[in-house]
Amino acid sequence: MTDRTARVAGPAPGLLLTRSPALAPLLARGTLLSAFRHPAPDASFPRTRLVLPDLRVDLARLTAYERVCGFATGEHALPITYPHVLGFPLAMRLMSGRDFPLPLPGLVHTSIEIVRHTAPPATGAYELSAYIAGLAPHRRGTEAIVVTEARAGGAVVWESRSTYLARHRTAGPTPASRPSDGGPGPDPLPVVAEWRLAADLGRRYGAASGDRNPIHLHPLAARLFGFPRTVAHGMWTVARCLAAHGTAPSARVRAEFRSPVLLPETVQYAAAGGHFELRGADGRVHVRGQVDPWAPGPDVS
Repeated sequence: MTDRTARVAGPAPGLLLTRSPALAPLLARGTLLSAFRHPAPDASFPRTRLVLPDLRVDLARLTAYERVCGFATGEHALPITYPHVLGFPLAMRLMSGRDFPLPLPGLVHTSIEIVRHTAPPATGAYELSAYIAGLAPHRRGTEAIVVTEARAGGAVVWESRSTYLARHRTAGPTPASRPSDGGPGPDPLPVVAEWRLAADLGRRYGAASGDRNPIHLHPLAARLFGFPRTVAHGMWTVARCLAAHGTAPSARVRAEFRSPVLLPETVQYAAAGGHFELRGADGRVHVRGQVDPWAPGPDVS
């Protein structure tokens, strides 16, 4: 079967997929096409919304994901970060396409905002969709804004908004910083736990999530991109924090990825109220985020 265009609910024309795209070929395609990219905030970008209907969760892979991220296994509901794993191949297909203006190698996940309207059951059937909401100037280059949604029975049960940064020279005034994520003031959050992260964490998370970006798997590949050692997946860091923090069935999570976690490493999980951080032994903040209750209302903003 082949993909086909269909009329689907959403802000852009829908392309109905017959299966979840394989990540490895998308990464290879995006890498090969990177030399032809021309990143700029005013560049054209793909307007298609990719839709994957009637998706069911592979429970064995879900269990592997729960274990590597520290979530309890066998829960009725999906972990709050797991729909991102399910939808990431759709986002990658968009970002590896010929009409995406930012080079895929070196693209950095800088932030994510998740709204879980209700706790989706692990045994449910879902319609996943992803689209590029736009490009935005950043003081270090250009960011792409990617929206992912999960629907059940026609209603949105989970949605996210991620920003991915392509670094390049910029002209003109530096854009204003994004609004604060509501993080804490000058007093540091109290340390709740200390975690020793093994050198093979990237390989274990990659096997569970399907995200086998070489910088997370092999030291040589990491060095090619300027890292002295392999790098933990950003989405593992926020998932591990949320596994420790806990989230209500309806919740909003906002997180910023501040600096990479090099493996192996010892990190500190700090939290108070709805705020959390993952810090290195030297005090450097790797991830900073906030969890809030969520009530029906506007879309992710």
